[in-house]
Amino acid sequence: MIHVSPPPASQQRSPFRSLYFQVIVAVVAGIAVGHFWPHAGTALQPLGDGFIRLVKMIIPPVIFLTVVTGVAGLSDLGKAGRLAGKAMVYFLTFSTLALVVGMLVANIVRPGAGVHADPSSMDAHSVAAFVARAQAHSFSGFMLNIIPDTVLSAFVSGDILQVLLIAILFSISLSHMGARGHAILSLFKQLTELVFGVVRLVMLAAPIGAFGAMAFTIGRFGIGSVLNLAFLVVTFYATSALFIVVVLGLVARYNGFRILPLLAYLREELLIVLGTSSSESALPTLMTKMENAGCAPSVVGLVVPMGYSFNLDGTNIYMSLSALFIAQATGVHLGLGQQVSLLLVAMISSKGAAGVTGAGFVTLAATLAVVPDVPVSGMALILGIDRFMSECRSLTNIIGNAVATIVLARWENELDTQRLHAALSGSIPEEEADRPVLSTGAHNA
Repeated sequence: MIHVSPPPASQQRSPFRSLYFQVIVAVVAGIAVGHFWPHAGTALQPLGDGFIRLVKMIIPPVIFLTVVTGVAGLSDLGKAGRLAGKAMVYFLTFSTLALVVGMLVANIVRPGAGVHADPSSMDAHSVAAFVARAQAHSFSGFMLNIIPDTVLSAFVSGDILQVLLIAILFSISLSHMGARGHAILSLFKQLTELVFGVVRLVMLAAPIGAFGAMAFTIGRFGIGSVLNLAFLVVTFYATSALFIVVVLGLVARYNGFRILPLLAYLREELLIVLGTSSSESALPTLMTKMENAGCAPSVVGLVVPMGYSFNLDGTNIYMSLSALFIAQATGVHLGLGQQVSLLLVAMISSKGAAGVTGAGFVTLAATLAVVPDVPVSGMALILGIDRFMSECRSLTNIIGNAVATIVLARWENELDTQRLHAALSGSIPEEEADRPVLSTGAHNA
């Protein structure tokens, strides 16, 4: 493992120059601009969209190089297969648990009771585009879409699962080359350092992107749109916080670390996600942070990309909670059997729309489209606040994937626990934590 010596105290950066502080200022400024000058805030949308596109531009090479250098360096390729299998079991377990938690809270709190909305009076056209997109990304179509048309088309489309598939195939082939592949592996490791250098440059624009995205959100939808359905928004945020602190907190404690220090360690990534409402905006730096927290690159390279498609805890909470909110608001009574059916459909549809822009709303449309008891037109009730709920979905998703990475690394005996505790305690200098760790040996259990 390559460690970078911390700079002298005289050369350490001021807290005011840290990305964490800059993003906080940008988010607050964006809220102010969007609230007091809504037209100007709406016009700033290209800043947020531009930053997200910059990040998406760099995601394919980050995933490809991380997976190839990690998996190809394993002496036992069967280990990668076992890791993928364990990851899928973990993802399915906690994704289902998130759906159940959302369903339980919806039945206990009943956020839609008393709304008394008439489905026939709602504008079904406003959600028609989401329903169409959901149908286009059915589960069968999703399975076929994992395979790209060409090797390069996966990088052009930016589909995470397609890039992951290509990376795994390349890494297996490279590992079979033996000594002849050492030069290629060395080149890929150098390219990894180069790509993460580009990531650091892109992250310099994070405050600008967060400012533009937040100004647009407040300017376009207004804080008032949240107040109209404040109870649902508060219920969703509280449920997600409960899931993170209690469920993921217990998982973390059982595996030797605590959830709150992990959140503090990921504070920059969480702020970027909060500002942009996109978990993808923090994917490259999340992978870097996980490696620097002691997780082996082979684990990070497989678990994080897979988690972004299959481990969507926040999206699943949103789906079950929102579906039952719409049912309650439109006066539709769902029995236990119907709710279980809704949950099963949600499990499948959440995988079918993985990686789709606005996946939370799209997967909700896909779920309601095949459950006739709940009117799809009822989605118009939450269309105006979906952007605000998207932030919480993304935050919960990225936290869930961070926990999953550490847990799976520990299960595979690929976790440097000393470095993990050093990272979570803040004893690793910020300058070192910004760099990818190139593992040259086994991690300690």
